[in-house]
Amino acid sequence: MTEFEVVTFKAKYADAFAELNYAWIKTYFSIEEEDHRSLDSPYDYAIEPGGEIFFMLRSDQVIGTVALVPVNPKEADLKTFELAKMAIDPAFQGRGLGQKLLSHCIDWARSKRAKYIVLTTNDVLKPALRVYEKAGFVEEPDNFDDRYRRGNLTMRLVL
Repeated sequence: MTEFEVVTFKAKYADAFAELNYAWIKTYFSIEEEDHRSLDSPYDYAIEPGGEIFFMLRSDQVIGTVALVPVNPKEADLKTFELAKMAIDPAFQGRGLGQKLLSHCIDWARSKRAKYIVLTTNDVLKPALRVYEKAGFVEEPDNFDDRYRRGNLTMRLVL
């Protein structure tokens, strides 16, 4: 696994963020307005409000990506981040890279003294659910996020 490197947002990777995510969304669901908002303007979506977008590289090829977005960016002290837009290139799936990328996100959120990471997903995405559960995420009783028609499950990790 040493051939893979996780780096933070650089404008040159923005297209890969969109491409990887649009591809998986189209495979399982349909593109929604919120997808365009986040994927077409990733800096405005995640970085500007105080979050980060991570990219997993193999050499200089982006093979995975994920965003951590402040849930309430107006707070002076960011307490909760949303894990969003996590995608691994299908050619590299099944190698534990999603788990590695998620671990990197958790470490980053802890370094920011966050208290929680939340996410919205769909219960048909079984491999993703296993990755989240393995990392300690638990299902919330209510799905608080109505931005996506496909989002039928909310999970939270206490840091």
